[in-house]
Amino acid sequence: MTGKVELRNQRVSDAKRFFEILNNPNFKYFKVRPKDVKSERKFLIKNKEKRKNNFEYNYAILYNKKLIGGCGIKIDQHRKFIGEIGYFLDEAYWGRRITTRAVKILEKIGFKKLNLKRIEILMHPKNVASEKVAIKCGYKKEGKMNLLGLKSEVSRQRK
Repeated sequence: MTGKVELRNQRVSDAKRFFEILNNPNFKYFKVRPKDVKSERKFLIKNKEKRKNNFEYNYAILYNKKLIGGCGIKIDQHRKFIGEIGYFLDEAYWGRRITTRAVKILEKIGFKKLNLKRIEILMHPKNVASEKVAIKCGYKKEGKMNLLGLKSEVSRQRK
């Protein structure tokens, strides 16, 4: 677990790298995949407006200053004290506890800067790696749900 993990705001210039990571065929459980670099750029351009409207806060994951993934907190618009964490990481860096460290940084942002009272992680039930991240960060399994036609996602809570 050596190396420095940092988060910074995502930039439009990250589009090509994110596109490469998200379109890895071994990347099975992420719900949204950009169809091309141009559509990823469009997504990244919207980040400033999402922050301004307290809707979503997206970050690049840096490992030793190298861009290797992304993460973010989406604010529940009906209960603004709840945030949902999501993350993705380049396969070359899987299994190094980098995502766990990124989630812990995101939690600090969520609880201290955004004044959230609850943070959730929704994941596909077969995504064992994501479940391990949640457990290492102290999340508790609450149940299964069907969200947007995706079967049996698991919800977790940070207390």
